[in-house]
Amino acid sequence: MVMAPSATTTAIEEYAFLSLKTSTPYTEGATIGKENHDGVEVAKKMIHEALKNRIHNIDQDTCEAGDEDAFFVADMGDVYRQHLRWKKNLRRVKPHYAVKCNPDPQVLRLLAALGTGFDCASKAEIEQVLRMGVDPSRIIYAQPCKTKSYVRYAAKEGVKQMTFDNSDELYKIKELFPDAELFLRILTDDSASLCRLSLKFGASLDTTGELLRLSKELGLNVVGVAFHVGSGASDPAAFLRAVQDARFVFDQAAELGYTLKTLDVGGGFVGETFEDMAAVLSSALDEYFPPSVRIIGEPGRYYVASAFTIACNVIARRTVEDPESRAKKSYMLYLNDGVYGNFSSIMFDHQHPFPQALKVGPRFLPSASPRCEDEDENGERAIEYSVWGPTCDGIDCIAESWRCEETLDVGDWLYFEDMGAYTKCSATRFNGFTNAHDTVYVSSEAGASSLLGY
Repeated sequence: MVMAPSATTTAIEEYAFLSLKTSTPYTEGATIGKENHDGVEVAKKMIHEALKNRIHNIDQDTCEAGDEDAFFVADMGDVYRQHLRWKKNLRRVKPHYAVKCNPDPQVLRLLAALGTGFDCASKAEIEQVLRMGVDPSRIIYAQPCKTKSYVRYAAKEGVKQMTFDNSDELYKIKELFPDAELFLRILTDDSASLCRLSLKFGASLDTTGELLRLSKELGLNVVGVAFHVGSGASDPAAFLRAVQDARFVFDQAAELGYTLKTLDVGGGFVGETFEDMAAVLSSALDEYFPPSVRIIGEPGRYYVASAFTIACNVIARRTVEDPESRAKKSYMLYLNDGVYGNFSSIMFDHQHPFPQALKVGPRFLPSASPRCEDEDENGERAIEYSVWGPTCDGIDCIAESWRCEETLDVGDWLYFEDMGAYTKCSATRFNGFTNAHDTVYVSSEAGASSLLGY
């Protein structure tokens, strides 16, 4: 099923809404089941078909400028399954999606329909969420060091929940938004995370008492504690230590007459280790915080990382001969996207996207084909490639070494899975290359399709 663009569709987005009934519509008590796991395999085939359909009629020799640009396929069913997985494993924690990770409008629409809250860090993010009709009470302005005009905007729009971690911020809030509902963000050990946030944010435990006393003197409404164990966390014990520290600050606040009602456990969740992380966090929450305390979280990459796949065109190829043996050749492939574009996750998020061949000459390769390295462990039959972006900068390298049995040339297509987190949102326009790429939306879950009206 393909739907025409709606009135809110931007010119650069292609909405190919494909739905497959692999699950029942979402209800608040829904949990992930066998049909959802089966949906993962169905989704891979659906995504591959969407990739093929998008590029089937593109002729590099005759197409208009930009027709062969890189593009995304986004499966809203994947986001839906992640939500069910969250509900099963973190029943006490209400997710507030971190908009900065990927502000894709369809992702936000789906999560709003699922009832999540939103973690916003700027006026633009708050504005985008409010425009969807989300109530301000579902937004937390999770930025400990805020622009003054943005605080005034939050006050005007009724976005009361916000974080702080220093005394200057308290004076700012007293002046601009004295009725705000404040969360004291504390410092955590995030040394085992992909992206450390403690280098920039968080109050150490030897300062939290002083900050709470100042809040009291200023007559400000501190309602909770927040922490973040770092983006892409890998140590479940970090959540246990952070919950214990939060309990300490709750008790400090009680001694000063505050009755804190909410704990924000931040983000850091990744799909590969989610169950382990959730088990440790859930156990710690039950041990240190009674059911009367409201728990929220700020997942970002957890929801969207695996939902987005990008396809890129090979725009140039360069042959590299081995000086010791002319029989040995490798190739440099140049794509129409790179680290200054949607592969910015390589630079900013420590990711290692893996290329896969999609179309070689007139042939589309099957979606279930194994990775080329696994087919020949000695690498004797495989051809070695390095994969580069389009800009005139030597650091614009996507993969230094990749082996593939296919002989790739100009006009062929590659694709990369797991490209939903910190990619499009941090792309630049360096060297005049656009960061605005089409997105083809599919839905491998009937629940997501129902909520989005596909």
